[in-house]
Amino acid sequence: MTAPSNPLRAAGGLPTQVYNIAHRGARAFAPENTLASFAKAQGFGCPMFEMDVHQSRDGELIVHHDDNLLRCTDVKAKFPRRAPYLLSDFTFEELRRLDAGSWYLAELALPPPRRQPFLQTLSDAEIAEFVSAEDRKQYGSGEIRLPTLRETLELAAAAGMMVNIEIKTLPRQYPGLAKETVELVQELDLETRVLISSFDHEQLVIVRQLSQVIPTGVLTSDRIARPADYLRLLDADAYNPGCYGDYDSLGFDSVTGQLDAQGIAAVRAAGRGVNVWTCNDLDQMCQLITAGVTGLITDFPNRVRDVLAV
Repeated sequence: MTAPSNPLRAAGGLPTQVYNIAHRGARAFAPENTLASFAKAQGFGCPMFEMDVHQSRDGELIVHHDDNLLRCTDVKAKFPRRAPYLLSDFTFEELRRLDAGSWYLAELALPPPRRQPFLQTLSDAEIAEFVSAEDRKQYGSGEIRLPTLRETLELAAAAGMMVNIEIKTLPRQYPGLAKETVELVQELDLETRVLISSFDHEQLVIVRQLSQVIPTGVLTSDRIARPADYLRLLDADAYNPGCYGDYDSLGFDSVTGQLDAQGIAAVRAAGRGVNVWTCNDLDQMCQLITAGVTGLITDFPNRVRDVLAV
């Protein structure tokens, strides 16, 4: 039976507040998907952070977003002849040799228009306030590593935080990734503290077959007809649509530029959650909160925190 105290499972009662969910940790202020970024999210008072899980060549569950390692590690310097640098082509021991922090400092050194898109709105004032000299020393030390899923969940448990685990099976289709993720969550007794989401909705079916307790979320950058009915079909607990640039499915980038809140309203009326990614714009945050979302997945948890405090 579903635990009635589960704040993320539809059958157990959804949260009444809006969750400030740090995207890949507080990745505007720390190297994404690292223990440093998750710890930074805790500093902003986030009740939850989002992260992504892949599988190494020898089967370790590794926290990282991209299918390849080029953007957020020094893999090309450490392994100059291993193109195309797919994470799944490297063993856990090889992955542990990579520096996953210095790239972030290199981004900060660039003029904003030349940075990665999510960092282009990062202001000098935000950098001064939230990226300390000690942070810079840590990020550039060469000691920031790709964490395992176990390390990440243990950090979250110690911090009293919840975790949105995104299963990254497209296009790599790792065999058994959902099963191994569920088994680790169960081993650590975190079934009521995680939300498992994926763009590969077959993974959500697998999760539900393995656990009636773990909440699941339908990730999408496409508009879904009758999303509440679709979630009910999958026995999923949350609808996680995109609102970011080319991945916007909510209307912000439409001809009218207006939020289409019908899908959000239908899902909420069905007693299920809506967590929107990746929301970094203050006006969009306000519109989504008014529309009744349960969570904002953001690179800038400071901005969500300030909007929620108004």
